[in-house]
Amino acid sequence: MHTPVTIIGAGLGGLTLARVLHVHGIPATVYEAEPSPMARMQGGMLDIHDYNGQLAVEAAGLMDEFRGLVLEGRQAMRVLHPDGTVLADRPDDGTGGRPEVQRGELRRMLLDALPDGTVHWGHKVTGARALGDGRHEVTFAGGRTVVTSLLAGADGAWSRIRPLLSAAKPEYVGEAFVEIYLFDADTRHPVAAKTVGGGSMMAPAPRQGIHAHRESGDTLHTYVSLIRPAEWFDAIDFTDAAAAAARVAEEFDGWAPELTALITDGDTPPVLRPHYTLPIGHRWDRVPGVTLVGDAAHLMPANGEGANLAMLDGAELGLALAAHPGDAEAAFTEYEQAMFPRSAKVAAESAEFGELLDGVEKEDTAQVLLDAFAAFTGAVRES
Repeated sequence: MHTPVTIIGAGLGGLTLARVLHVHGIPATVYEAEPSPMARMQGGMLDIHDYNGQLAVEAAGLMDEFRGLVLEGRQAMRVLHPDGTVLADRPDDGTGGRPEVQRGELRRMLLDALPDGTVHWGHKVTGARALGDGRHEVTFAGGRTVVTSLLAGADGAWSRIRPLLSAAKPEYVGEAFVEIYLFDADTRHPVAAKTVGGGSMMAPAPRQGIHAHRESGDTLHTYVSLIRPAEWFDAIDFTDAAAAAARVAEEFDGWAPELTALITDGDTPPVLRPHYTLPIGHRWDRVPGVTLVGDAAHLMPANGEGANLAMLDGAELGLALAAHPGDAEAAFTEYEQAMFPRSAKVAAESAEFGELLDGVEKEDTAQVLLDAFAAFTGAVRES
């Protein structure tokens, strides 16, 4: 008889863990703060890598369902100079190991693969405390509590479970994305649609850049990257969509109009996404009965690996628990000993990738980024 597992957070990491446990006959309950699966948009495109995220999908027994979500052609990538010159245009020839899917559809795939009632919606955690002997009490808004002897915190950057293990807190990294959507792009925004192409587009420069993805249907998703102090963003009133978009666009004065249109012609209000990080190599001493997965364990700046690592964490924790029936501590230890160095390596490589751009002249940024990106992804793939 397996001990039930309590999972906090119904993101990709927590749901992958729940699914792998279900595959192996281990009961799990997931508590999620959001009131329903459709309570908010689930983000944009994710490239799910063959060396981590897809391994998690395989462990969950969902590869056929996953292949049905893949958006063909979206692995195409182009790099533009700020003046609009195309510096690189890599087509999607079907050989890449990073197929693109919508985050929301991937989450739905995992939810649909769980027994009804596995996820308890509308349960916002306000705190957790140790009771001794590996048992923990989790408290939800409204005062309800649950006691568990196997607890997995998959509750993201501002995890309420992390303090049971670590005093580390996320710190602002000095960069934020401003996200904007353009709908019916081929008909309503044809210039922007042509600029982005069929997959992703990057137009980098020192301390800033404009990036975009072509998502499902006819939607473009813009990510404006700005390295600025938090106070700079605080001075912008993001409740005034037009003024906020105009202020952000001012930082790209002199850029090609087909690029700045990805900011000024948006069909949604610009949304600020500050980036936070935990220390590189964040780890903790083994605490009986509890562990962390995903951003709760190893939050790092946006680098294309976060969702993949969270899913792999969930899968490996589930497999470890299945491999050690009746000995959860052995399972947690095995999981953490693999997860700590893996996440530290990715965080260090990501930091190195960012440092490569420091001090680069504007006209050289795109080519340096292209070379560094190839080296970075190659290094990850070989690990």
